[in-house]
Amino acid sequence: MADTDNPLWFAADEILVGGVWHRPAGEGLAVLDPSTGAQIATISRGGPAEIDAAVAAARAALHGPWGGLTAAERGRLMMALSARVIERADDLARLEALDVGKPLRQARADALALARYFEFYAGACDKLMGETIPYLNGYTVWTLREPHGVTAHIVPWNYPMQILGRSVGAALAMGNACVVKPAEDACLTALALGRLADEVGFPPGAINIVTGLGAEAGAALAGHPGVDHVSFTGSVGVGRAIQTAAAANLVPVTLELGGKSPQLVFADADLDRALPFLVNAGIQNAGQTCSCGARVLVERSRMDEVTARMAAAYEALRVGPALDDLDVGPIISARQKATVEGFLAQGTDLTTAACGQIVDGAPEGGFYVAPTLFTGVGPDHVLAQQEIFGPAQVIIPFDDEAEAIAIANGTQYGLVAGVWTSDLGRGLRLTRAVRAGQVFVNNYGAGGGVELPFGGSGHSGHGREKGFEALYGFSTLKTVAAWHG
Repeated sequence: MADTDNPLWFAADEILVGGVWHRPAGEGLAVLDPSTGAQIATISRGGPAEIDAAVAAARAALHGPWGGLTAAERGRLMMALSARVIERADDLARLEALDVGKPLRQARADALALARYFEFYAGACDKLMGETIPYLNGYTVWTLREPHGVTAHIVPWNYPMQILGRSVGAALAMGNACVVKPAEDACLTALALGRLADEVGFPPGAINIVTGLGAEAGAALAGHPGVDHVSFTGSVGVGRAIQTAAAANLVPVTLELGGKSPQLVFADADLDRALPFLVNAGIQNAGQTCSCGARVLVERSRMDEVTARMAAAYEALRVGPALDDLDVGPIISARQKATVEGFLAQGTDLTTAACGQIVDGAPEGGFYVAPTLFTGVGPDHVLAQQEIFGPAQVIIPFDDEAEAIAIANGTQYGLVAGVWTSDLGRGLRLTRAVRAGQVFVNNYGAGGGVELPFGGSGHSGHGREKGFEALYGFSTLKTVAAWHG
């Protein structure tokens, strides 16, 4: 990129509808760099009219060139888009770092994950098959997987590239036409992806992108009668509102919501292996991660050792601007920073085992929060029950396996869990006993795992994204019974 101070190679204040980029009338929305608090761009404030146009364009695409493509042809387009994302990975990473505030290397990992999602689903386009069903004499019966039609994708601000890739990639692979509404705090890489999709030749209307406020554009999309499926990742409260809006149209919804994920550390755990995972699961992306391993449950005999080693790791953490590529970047916005600080203020009755350090020279206007590790936490404390969505973890002791399971399952959430033990039998028992959509034994996250179905239960939502399960969710099953005598 020629101008390293300006990462935008496109007009950020335009939206994509039916293959045409244009700027809606009215005042736009400021894009702030969380590292400095300074405005770096302006995006359009789309609303119901723009959503109407985008849904109509998606519907037209289904009956036009996009809907006329074979599965193999869709796959080639998606593979070309994956390759283009890899070519522009550094540019996309810089955009994401400035827009969201995550350290540059994490942003680049997200760009490569975006490419991998399109690569994975490109390869799956022509491999999701129906089946024949043995039935009565004189009949041949088979099933078909077909797209829902127009799919809505309401993408959050914490992992804009990754979550767009896992949602839109699967939907496109099945032949759906997509309307994307990115979070108003993180639109730049979604808009960039739309430009790259144009470059590789996606037909008009296959991908539509409307920026704007959640209460305006997002609400209009969730409740639009022309939408056939809604995918949302975000907070529990907004998830309820989206499901309620979609219910009026009897539209299926995939919800990936919050989490308060436990990491269970037993006395026989390999702590040298576990420690980096235990800490990183709490502070990655400044703790703004649904699968954040925020509760560290430790068998009492090793409580002091785990606390001491995690505290030492926390004290070494450095917090600063995204482009400085330190351990932790800023919180996404002033509003979210205030929310996190409000939670941390409720830990005054606890012991602060350690804090990370905001580096000298970090811009005063940036939205920085020092990572904080708490001990002396009861399982029912607010910091052990509520999703903070910031860089904070609590350490909770347990005495035996039964108590560990009870504490792990003792929240409203059920998204992810980690189990650390040298006892294979215990590890396998815990995978069944812990309530979570993903359970990791002697690891946490498995490197991201594009292939691994992801989702939760309870207040963590329902439905599954990633892997082939996402393709099932973005398709509808048709049964055909032919009588031939």
